[in-house]
Amino acid sequence: MEALLAGAVARYGPADTWEQLMVPALRAIGRRWAAADDLTSDRYIEAEHLLSWHVSTALRRAPARPVAEGRPVLLGCAPGEQHTLPLEALAAALTAHGMPLRMFGAAVPAGTLASAVRRTGPRAVVLWSQTRPTADRTVAALVRASVWGIRGARVAPTLLIAGPGWARVRLPEGAHRPAGLREALALLGVPAR
Repeated sequence: MEALLAGAVARYGPADTWEQLMVPALRAIGRRWAAADDLTSDRYIEAEHLLSWHVSTALRRAPARPVAEGRPVLLGCAPGEQHTLPLEALAAALTAHGMPLRMFGAAVPAGTLASAVRRTGPRAVVLWSQTRPTADRTVAALVRASVWGIRGARVAPTLLIAGPGWARVRLPEGAHRPAGLREALALLGVPAR
């Protein structure tokens, strides 16, 4: 599995591999788990966890260009959110183009994200929520209000609110809600491959 996924990422790039291979495989296992009876459901959880591990590994090992100079993109999950694979796919696609980034991963406290914005001056922040309970508008608003720079010349990063958890949440003014990986890449000024 590891060799198959690594080969696909190397040949087709992280974005295409994520959309055309990894997501469909994860969804298929999820559908099997949802349809399974109690006696067989554990094996689908096992398969999903195993596949998730190898997907994550392949994405982190994706071929990368040297990191360009410039302000990074900050990637983090909303507080309480544990699903990081979509952010890992975005990180792999960004590094394939040499985009500087900081990956914070799962369940990032709101204050940590706001502090990181003030400290690092990112060009953008991507805040992921897979599930509605983790999509908190106040967290998004706090990140959106965070600025960087000297007084009189402060800048706010572009805020991308990503993931299905945000579907029914009213976003702060100026925030973007990309429909998927390709739209997120476009908003960040990066080609999808």
